[in-house]
Amino acid sequence: MKFGIDSGHNSPPDTGARGIKIEDNLTLDVGNRVITKLRALGNEVVVCKPSSASTVRESLSKRCTTANASKVDIFVSIHFNAFNRQANGTEIFATSESGRKIAKPVLDEIVKLGFFNRGVKSGSHLFVLRNTDMPAILVECCFIDSAKDMNLFEPEAMANAIVKGLTGKVSSVPVNPVSDEEDNVDTTILRLQKALNRLKITDKNGKALVEDGFTGANTKSAAEKFQTIVGIQPTGIANAATWNAINLILAKRIIRPNHAGGTVVAYLQYRVGVENDGVYGPQTEVAIKKFQQQNGLDADGIVGPASWQKLIG
Repeated sequence: MKFGIDSGHNSPPDTGARGIKIEDNLTLDVGNRVITKLRALGNEVVVCKPSSASTVRESLSKRCTTANASKVDIFVSIHFNAFNRQANGTEIFATSESGRKIAKPVLDEIVKLGFFNRGVKSGSHLFVLRNTDMPAILVECCFIDSAKDMNLFEPEAMANAIVKGLTGKVSSVPVNPVSDEEDNVDTTILRLQKALNRLKITDKNGKALVEDGFTGANTKSAAEKFQTIVGIQPTGIANAATWNAINLILAKRIIRPNHAGGTVVAYLQYRVGVENDGVYGPQTEVAIKKFQQQNGLDADGIVGPASWQKLIG
């Protein structure tokens, strides 16, 4: 069987919902697991998520074009819902009878995990279902703004349910999760040195840190510099606030003009050479666009994966 698997969104400006968790992170995690498991069972898989897009419509069109050009047998788009923090459960959209027949066993397997069954619904309003040539489904795994759903959700179990619903089989192949640095609990000196180097925070002599795992004057001075940049008392000691700031930046959240503020924006302002007041206003937007232009990126002012790659790898 030849599957087209689309991890929803993840192609700025096409970005997903936010709630207790972030949709882009979850769709990529579950999608990667589904892809790996389907291949381990001997299926051919075409990855339909585009690497980049300049508009949401282009992002959606590229997914359909990839699936259609590859002549996949079944197209599956993976998403997560968000509404009012009360709604919960799983629903799957399809536009044809063949799509509904594919959706039903997938929904049944996910419901077995404990999620409320919201049913198989018409997806005639959904671009990727209307513009793919083969049977297609869009899975809304659960609600990311629902505490009930997020307490139930586990990416490995969700991926196994989708794969079993599609194939009748389960692959036990281990899959490395998509890490979210905001949840990283490593607070060793070695990781501090690696993180500060990655963030381009130099010591008092303007040099990168030696990554030796030992606390010294240079590591302390670099930590003080970072703390000053993000508005933390500059003690040179990596306390909880320091690690929270480091991890939040390394998580590489999508940052938009007039939409974000605080630690991450202050760091970005430091990197692009404007006053780091932590507010993404017009001056910061101009500097971000200049940085993007200088690095061959779309100068849209949105700090997404491509911009973060240039900033911190």
